[in-house]
Amino acid sequence: MALARKPADPLHAFAAHDHGHCSRDALARAEAITTAAGARLTPVRRRALEILLEDHRALGAYDVLNRLAGEGFGNQPPVAYRALEFLVAHGLAHRIQRLNAFTACTHIGKAHSPAFLICRSCSTVAEAAAGAIRTALDAAADEQGFVVEMSTIEALGLCPACRSAAA
Repeated sequence: MALARKPADPLHAFAAHDHGHCSRDALARAEAITTAAGARLTPVRRRALEILLEDHRALGAYDVLNRLAGEGFGNQPPVAYRALEFLVAHGLAHRIQRLNAFTACTHIGKAHSPAFLICRSCSTVAEAAAGAIRTALDAAADEQGFVVEMSTIEALGLCPACRSAAA
């Protein structure tokens, strides 16, 4: 039985929670955001987001493509890449550089500076608030006369479940 978790918990990917609620809420917010932006969450874009929302893991574009192709959405790489690029551009997903993969945003519709905590064992990805880190980075850059336009913070380690299993 899935346990309820406070929605404000930024690391719920590592904790028991009602994942169905998590996904439904994210899809509803995604619909609202794209509509407000004058964009459209087409069936392939929606399904790509649903695939990313199935669990808190990062998936490669070809993993998403294989799922889409198996469901009749086409089997050419641009099908997945265009859908994933749309999701990233609208703040519905993030690209995890270290894994060359994508993960659904767990803070859809909220301005945030995430740090990605990636479990090296099970590949679960959690978004952690990184506003303080971004502030420090901006200050360090400012001292050099540099303006940070974009940053991605990724940390590799072990999630609580994998740490317990290894002990």
